[in-house]
Amino acid sequence: MTNDHIIAWSECLEIIKQNVNQQSFKTWFEPIKSTKLNEHILTIQVPNKFFYEWLEEHYVSVLKKAIRNVLGDQGRLEYQFMVENHRKIGKEAANDLYVDPTDEIKNPFVIPGIKKVKIESQLNPNYIFDNYIEGDCNRLARSAGKAIAERPGKTAFNPLVIFGDVGLGKTHLAQAIGNDILEKHPKTQVLYIPTERFTNQVIDSIKRNALNDFMHFYEMIDVLIIDDIQFLAKKPKTQEIFFNIFNQLHQGGKQIILTSDRPPKDLLDMETRLISRFKWGLNADLSTPDYETRKAILKTKMAKEQIELSDDVIDFICYNIENNIRELEGVLISLIAQSTLNKRKIEVDLAKEVIRQFISQVNKEISVENIKKLVADHFKVPIDKLQGKTRKRAVVIARQLSMYLAKNYTTNSLKSIGQNFGNRDHSTVIYSVQAVKDMMDTDLLFKDTVAELEKKVKLSLHD
Repeated sequence: MTNDHIIAWSECLEIIKQNVNQQSFKTWFEPIKSTKLNEHILTIQVPNKFFYEWLEEHYVSVLKKAIRNVLGDQGRLEYQFMVENHRKIGKEAANDLYVDPTDEIKNPFVIPGIKKVKIESQLNPNYIFDNYIEGDCNRLARSAGKAIAERPGKTAFNPLVIFGDVGLGKTHLAQAIGNDILEKHPKTQVLYIPTERFTNQVIDSIKRNALNDFMHFYEMIDVLIIDDIQFLAKKPKTQEIFFNIFNQLHQGGKQIILTSDRPPKDLLDMETRLISRFKWGLNADLSTPDYETRKAILKTKMAKEQIELSDDVIDFICYNIENNIRELEGVLISLIAQSTLNKRKIEVDLAKEVIRQFISQVNKEISVENIKKLVADHFKVPIDKLQGKTRKRAVVIARQLSMYLAKNYTTNSLKSIGQNFGNRDHSTVIYSVQAVKDMMDTDLLFKDTVAELEKKVKLSLHD
């Protein structure tokens, strides 16, 4: 039957539709046409090499599944571009598609009737402004991003270069801008891509003699988001190609958003003309979030995970995880896992164990001596009295409170803590800890004193 290939491809599309999201299906499969079916070989036509390469990178397993279901285990798929050059996917070569770079393929975009396809953004839908907490550390960049989302390519923030250390939310913010643009301007062509993947695409396009297709593809983009631009260093050919793409997009009023681990002026092994263009728009710094912002971020993540933590645990985490927002989420996930698997209540002790998986020590781990000094200073008693046998009430309370804090904020064993207080045994430490808890239950003023000293202990982790 002359229509066998149409029927076979229609059946394949039904299977593919069940395995990819709607946007991906419209972008990458609806433009494909079947041309012939010879026994177990189905030939499909794609617009160009870059389209083919994208299918190779992202959807080979889906295509393989569809072909095998429709044509059997011997089923194979043969690609055909808008001209009559093609290559095959054999059942044993699903991840090794190859196009001979010696093939001379005309630029398919000069052929009449080729439609501009909708490009899949590659954005993570979880990266949105609603869960990107604003603070002094990111206010400028976030505000610029919101303005860009309203009028992409029409503000003074083009390009927008977001820079800062690892884990401060550069990727989240860049993708939040992209997602907000798509929500406000659904027809906009937005593409997010890490620099390393962009570089690999350049290399593949050169090898396959498809650089024209590659350039044309990127010229169709309305909003280009490139992550970790510093990785263009020492790649002169990729820099040259990106320079040309940058110019075409910028001159066309398209929006460019870049992230980097340092400001453009500090980028090494980068062409001067490229760096100068990075400075055309806004360079926005993401700095380390302060304690209040970290706490707000953690509480947002807690709400998302539907988990509640005590204020003590929240404070302990936020005082210790300072420089990497990503680690806040990691700590939270680990706490949930440890609590669930080991049936342990999430308390400061468990948080302390988990945090040590992320940092070499709980910042500057406080010692019993540090705690004794803090408490002695607060109660205005000589520090040596905490180790003595005096039974004066002020000294006894200071001693018991020191043991309580040492138990909660150091790694010392009960025996070791007791030895630090005049060689007292572990049972004395247990009694002191309980005595402090009892006093906190009955004396609100004392409870406030404990809270104040706990704050000083946590702050001293960073002294």
